Amino acid sequence: MKIRVLTLFPKMFDCMQESMFGRAVKNGIIDFQAVDIREYSADKKHFKCDDAPYGGGAGMVMTPQPIYDCINAVDPNHEYLRVFMSPLGPRFDDKAARELSTHDNILILCGHYEGVDRRVIDLCIDREISVGDYILSGGEIAAMAVIDAASRFVDGVLGCSLSHETESFSDGLLEHHQYTRPPVFMGLKVPEVLLNGNHQEVDKFRRQESEKLTRERRADLLDKSGEESDGN
Repeated sequence: MKIRVLTLFPKMFDCMQESMFGRAVKNGIIDFQAVDIREYSADKKHFKCDDAPYGGGAGMVMTPQPIYDCINAVDPNHEYLRVFMSPLGPRFDDKAARELSTHDNILILCGHYEGVDRRVIDLCIDREISVGDYILSGGEIAAMAVIDAASRFVDGVLGCSLSHETESFSDGLLEHHQYTRPPVFMGLKVPEVLLNGNHQEVDKFRRQESEKLTRERRADLLDKSGEESDGN
């Protein structure tokens, strides 16, 4: 998978060199690059990429020219799925992450300030994605979340290929609680069923825990998965 992120602040993505995603990049599974939009500004003295909004209002708006030229330099033949992080897009979830992971080439545009001139979005972008109903200072953090979630479904990224199949939301439920050594910590014991070596009982216990947690904390997920149809 090739991922290109277009941003005014490429150093924000230095953290992507760490952990699971960083290993995937080092191992050649993911080809990742954060591209500085400022390098494509026609203003070669100040590298200006923003201006006051037409119609007035607070803040500044990212101008279309540097973004347009940057997108077409990175993806001249439109071989990438072009994504814009935007509150106007559909809510990103596990299903969307799985679908996004099926694309070989992904380009993500990160807005900043008060937003991006709409014309460059209409001209160049294939899809808008929102990570939730809240405001961030820019699209960079949202892009990191999307990249991390989608990349987990790419073969070879996870150390265990089955990990994502047992995590929260993989089957419409929250994941069960996790435990490790020691068996007793500060007087709190690991549930006995997890220590007896009976994998069938362990699976049953974990399923029940997932359903209980989802019922208590995210009942809306049960409505979607149909888990409560039997009245339990």
